[in-house]
Amino acid sequence: MPLSWNEIKNRAIAFQKEWEGETSEKAESQSFWNEFFHVFGISRRRVASFEQPIKKADNKQGFIDLLWKGTILVEHKSKGKDLEKATQQAKDYFPNLKEHELPRYILVSDFQRFKLYDLDSGNQWEFELSNFVDNVHLFDFIAGYEKRVYQDEDPVNLQAAELMGKLHDCLKEIGYIGHDLEVYLVRLLFCLFADDTGIFNKGIFWEYIDLHTKEDGSDLAMHIDAIFQVLNTPEEKRLKNLDENLTQFPYINGKLFEESLPLAAFDSKMRVMLLEACAFDWGKISPAIFGSMFQAVMNPKERRNLGAHYTSEKNIQKVIKPLFLDDLHREFEKIKGNRNKLLEFQKKIA
Repeated sequence: MPLSWNEIKNRAIAFQKEWEGETSEKAESQSFWNEFFHVFGISRRRVASFEQPIKKADNKQGFIDLLWKGTILVEHKSKGKDLEKATQQAKDYFPNLKEHELPRYILVSDFQRFKLYDLDSGNQWEFELSNFVDNVHLFDFIAGYEKRVYQDEDPVNLQAAELMGKLHDCLKEIGYIGHDLEVYLVRLLFCLFADDTGIFNKGIFWEYIDLHTKEDGSDLAMHIDAIFQVLNTPEEKRLKNLDENLTQFPYINGKLFEESLPLAAFDSKMRVMLLEACAFDWGKISPAIFGSMFQAVMNPKERRNLGAHYTSEKNIQKVIKPLFLDDLHREFEKIKGNRNKLLEFQKKIA
């Protein structure tokens, strides 16, 4: 669960006081950003890396100060340096970033000043460290509070279906079909959702796929199978010498990962597809349309016309609320103070 905004603001005030007057980029910049992420209850090392080597636009070697793939790129300078120049330096890295690594936000700072750019909306903000607490809401996407608005035909849902649809088509094309394919995709979708919604520690599935599998995809199916097996095994029954990168995955009680499936097979193109799906923010997907979205994933013809075929969350709510949700809500309001009736009510809706 995200930290409360009160806790985040208290941490922001402490962060301001701790770093007031700091000037040296090299000496303290990494500690600065570790503590910056701590303000929002996030472990920096779980989501972002320092000094990632990359070729710049002029093909010279560069190093990104901090990158959270798909989310934010940070360029840090010593106090008083030109932040506009730092912003351009950050943008010079973009041509050689992979599609799924491209961030939505750029943040530049010299300890005492911040400039934040939202590349999707075109908005930008500038503020002093001394006003960090008053601007901390700008980083709701780090804290896990980013607002989303459901639309009749939400393009976020359509994009998610398209991402998984491409992977579905490739698996089907190599002969991975039928029930096995359906279960396999549901498992992958669960992992993608879990990565962004707090079931897993944030980003661990993406990190594992990105850092522990070969670029040609030749060992990807083996690693995915290992993850599935770990998810189906209670912690106390796991091998004592299990790789620590796998032990971080929690036990998922239920039958989703119980069935033994044949190994799939991936190539470099399919691995990139999965990484693009990992980079997508699955926390923005409406669970109410998941079923119809998944049906479209499995049917290329429906997928091409998804906007016309799936029932939006808004319309689902219009249907199910008057059918039974409104009545259930009224009944609950009447009995919520009576424990015995609440137990009967629970059995009724189970």
